Amino acid sequence: MPVQHSQPTLLYHLYCGVTSIIAPFAWRVVRKKLEAAKVPAERQRERLGHASLPRPNGRLIWFHAASVGESLSVLSLITKMGERLPDAEFLITSGTPTSALLIEKRMPPRTRHQYPPLDSADSVRRFLNHWRPDAGIFVESEIWPRLIVESSKRSVALALLNARMSKKSVNGWKKHPQTSSFILAQFRLFLTQNSNTAANLISMGAAADRVQSGTNLKSFSDPLPVDQASLTDIRRQISDRPVWIASSTHAGEEEYVLDAHKELLKRWPDLLLLLIPRHPERRDEISELIRKLGFSYTLRTAKEAISTDTQVYVADTLGETGTWYALCPIVFLGGSLKEIGGHNPFEPAQAGAAIITGPGFFNFAETFAPLISFGGAVEVKTSLDLSHAVAKWLGDPSALADAQAAAQSCVNTQKSQLNSILDSLCKALNLESSGPAVVSNSEFSGKRGD
Repeated sequence: MPVQHSQPTLLYHLYCGVTSIIAPFAWRVVRKKLEAAKVPAERQRERLGHASLPRPNGRLIWFHAASVGESLSVLSLITKMGERLPDAEFLITSGTPTSALLIEKRMPPRTRHQYPPLDSADSVRRFLNHWRPDAGIFVESEIWPRLIVESSKRSVALALLNARMSKKSVNGWKKHPQTSSFILAQFRLFLTQNSNTAANLISMGAAADRVQSGTNLKSFSDPLPVDQASLTDIRRQISDRPVWIASSTHAGEEEYVLDAHKELLKRWPDLLLLLIPRHPERRDEISELIRKLGFSYTLRTAKEAISTDTQVYVADTLGETGTWYALCPIVFLGGSLKEIGGHNPFEPAQAGAAIITGPGFFNFAETFAPLISFGGAVEVKTSLDLSHAVAKWLGDPSALADAQAAAQSCVNTQKSQLNSILDSLCKALNLESSGPAVVSNSEFSGKRGD
């Protein structure tokens, strides 16, 4: 059944007017960032709605995500949906160069990537005129009012998947209930990460019969890729030394990690810390901190071998995290010792790791709860807590094996819900299989259009 639109509000019209005025300035900012990331000019213009690929034949299902985590989390879903709908083609849009690079490496069949249009009239119009999607699935909290409303006007069936909203965002929308209700009325289905988000959406004006509480989509992600050649080489360099990993760390967290490592070295003098910063461009800042604290270290990008004297190995690259997780089953996951929200624990869990986290994992509360409850993860608050947690697993292989098994069990339980999510999406968006796959003129051709 088509969405029953409510009337646009004054606030929505005001938003459209303001975005039209500031669009040229927003474009300059966006273009500079893309240029700095060495994105080709042709692809930069995708942000203005100018497609760099032709639209494939047949029906097109469009996924829109914000950045790396959200983008990678839908790739498994696209793969499974593609198996169920062999005639469908897929488009995924994401806003960052990093997400674009990683998506290109793991692209599912019959899928292509573009940068999303700016939320202004001309950019949105060009995008929709070219791609003409049959369904649009927005991931997490990517709420762009004009893109959503204009898509719905063109009878694009819309869903909000893996919905997650901060308390601040919810309170902001509640101050404008008519506009909130109008925007949310464009969606046929909301699949939330947890019951709290479901309740918030209903309180903001979403129709209760369109809201379903689900699970975190990131639990369905495929295991991170492993470069076997690099893995073999690093294992040779490390030899039989004990290792632990601190992954996706942010500014202010490395101090905790290095303090813990200093304590651990008292018991295991040859212990190696493999440090994976969330943002590799912070390498100079991290290097200075390591030097200041008196550790010997090596940077991955320096291409220097790990020697017996190396105490910290900084993996300052993108796309190699899966290889590092394959090295060691003890992973501290950052973004959690500061109020950042945490990161996806299913990535290390799928690699066979037991997980340590700080208390600030609120973006993954529904994910960490069963992991901690069943013993696949432990929570720490201080550097001393962190050193004790690592020491327990380093010193007791049996306890480590139990934690690894518990983490893997939680992953398997979550993955079992994938089919029910697909069922809900296909039913709400009228996505039923209509026959054999259509041969697309752009299926992995690598050719971009005008």
